[in-house]
Amino acid sequence: MPMAGADLLVNRAFDHFYNLEFDEAIALFQRDLALHPDSAELHNHLAQSIVFREMYRDGALESELVSGNNSFLRRPRLNPTPETEKWFLDEIATAVRLSEARLAANPKDTAAMYALGISYGLRSDYYWVVKKAWRDSLKDATAARRLHNRVSELEPGNVDARLVQGLDDYIVGSLPLTFRMLGFLVGIHGDKEKGLRTVRDVMLHGTDNRIDSQIMLCALYRRENQPRKAIPLVQDLIQRYPRNYILRLELAEMYSMAGDGAAGLNAMNEVAALKTRNAPGYDRLSWEKIYYQEGAIQFWYRDLGAALENLKKAAAAGEQLDLNTGALVWLRMGQIYDLTNRRALALDAYKRSIAFAPEAEAAQESRKYLATPYRRT
Repeated sequence: MPMAGADLLVNRAFDHFYNLEFDEAIALFQRDLALHPDSAELHNHLAQSIVFREMYRDGALESELVSGNNSFLRRPRLNPTPETEKWFLDEIATAVRLSEARLAANPKDTAAMYALGISYGLRSDYYWVVKKAWRDSLKDATAARRLHNRVSELEPGNVDARLVQGLDDYIVGSLPLTFRMLGFLVGIHGDKEKGLRTVRDVMLHGTDNRIDSQIMLCALYRRENQPRKAIPLVQDLIQRYPRNYILRLELAEMYSMAGDGAAGLNAMNEVAALKTRNAPGYDRLSWEKIYYQEGAIQFWYRDLGAALENLKKAAAAGEQLDLNTGALVWLRMGQIYDLTNRRALALDAYKRSIAFAPEAEAAQESRKYLATPYRRT
């Protein structure tokens, strides 16, 4: 069936979005908004693209997906400008106003209710990841869940509306008991397994949220140490979005976690080949990121000499590395030096990891090895 012009623009924009081409996605959403300025959904799409461009620019997307490290860390120069923050919040405010106007006219307008929940969810994520404003984030997250719960009550067959519920159940279910009580206070009881099942159900049977839920499920399987379940999902995403190099880095990591270091290195060889061929999208990937990922896999599979050479090449990039990756590079080098009985070099590497990004998880781990050499069990 031929798509309407607006749908075609949205589909093209999201193809750019999932291929990490956020400038292009933003431009297309703006074109569509010029035709449909009263669409809350389009204002949400634009706001999402703005905040993801910021996360991509400061390395938060790679930190969250590939390394699983603290995505809050960013260099001061990469914090959003006041203009960018205002743009994002203005788009959210416009979307909220438009949705609330529709709900005032029809309190059972589930499309408006769903869009309003998305607005609150996006703002909650922004407060959490970018601003570190926990109370504001929790308030908006609670509002988003309440709205999408109501959509589910009115439209039991609306699978997409259950994604927020699934993620909340998983996140709260993963917290220690003391923190889980906070979830109880806002009506989220928390159940990791239920959350995983819900996100998977959205991936299989949803419409608007199928891709988002597939990406999120990959990240959740990583956290649950179930990489074999994630591998086919990542492979499918690579076929859909071949210019998204982060997906191939994630595939290599998943193979490594699953115990197949050779497959992980083969996946990285393919990344290097795409970079060498100047494949579309791979000009945005630095060689230093490739060196680090190869070195990390070699480290875990005890090819310490090759790992050290790759990590040294990654470390040469210095300030070009995002904070999480830079701290990890020096941590792994320190561990290799300890394993090969070069304690003075190990201590220097740990100190460099700490100096590179004192708040990074790798820096915190490095502090442990200043007193006691690293030993692999």
